[in-house]
Amino acid sequence: MAGSPHHKDEKGPEGTIVRFQSYLHGGTSSLLSTVIVFPVYKTIFRQQIHNTSVQQAVGQLCKEGPVKLYRGVAPPLLMRTLNGTLLFGLQDTLLRQLSLSSQNVISAPALAGFGAGVVEAVVFTPFERVQNVLQNSQNDRQLPSLKSVLIKLKVQRMGLGFYRAFLPITARNALGSSLYFGLKDPVSAIVAGQGLSLLFSSFISGTLTSMAISLTLYPLSVLVANMQSQVGGELKGVMACWRVLWKSRNQSVALLYRGGSLVILRSCITWGITTAIYDRQKKWSS
Repeated sequence: MAGSPHHKDEKGPEGTIVRFQSYLHGGTSSLLSTVIVFPVYKTIFRQQIHNTSVQQAVGQLCKEGPVKLYRGVAPPLLMRTLNGTLLFGLQDTLLRQLSLSSQNVISAPALAGFGAGVVEAVVFTPFERVQNVLQNSQNDRQLPSLKSVLIKLKVQRMGLGFYRAFLPITARNALGSSLYFGLKDPVSAIVAGQGLSLLFSSFISGTLTSMAISLTLYPLSVLVANMQSQVGGELKGVMACWRVLWKSRNQSVALLYRGGSLVILRSCITWGITTAIYDRQKKWSS
């Protein structure tokens, strides 16, 4: 991720390995954090679907056993691994280029994160679109399967189909990645200055940074979910959709953040673990 300010020219086999390690470490850290945090995902999902308490949901999962606990882990595992590989690897690649061509090294990690977030939006918007359509129960009768969703979206214009809500997703991902990579190392250094280990400092840094980002950008995620969950109909712009959403929440910030506490908590845990694993791998390979 954010390396030292001065990078030597890394052309040749050794430089290629150094750049490849960032992609490998990003994918590995995201994969491991998904495996570790998946029981939390499953608990939250049970609460949302069955309207149960945390104790009841955990009791159900324990009774079902570890095999059923990790049932359905493959799709998020694949997505998170691909996402981490692209995000961390591309940010590090852009950071090295910026560090070689510019003396403004303070803002370089944030700028590289912004660029990586834009590319992330281009690659993963179609995946998020399909996921939101499938999660909307109102589409169950018209679009009962993944295949039917893909066929329906394929015949739509890009703005209505796979790339619905592309602009707010790009804004959310680019700003979120910029803030994450810009704040991660400074926050970790402050925490480490209190005498804590690198692993714990990285975990706290990832958690605090993710909390700040999630709280700030959660309304964009709500907007994206509302824009992407419907298929067909009138094509409304971002601002028109925002006005509809804001009106539906009675122009209340509290109602806009309804349901956000569990999502933000999950994000904090996930990114805390991801950051800790990634930084540890970077230290071992340096």
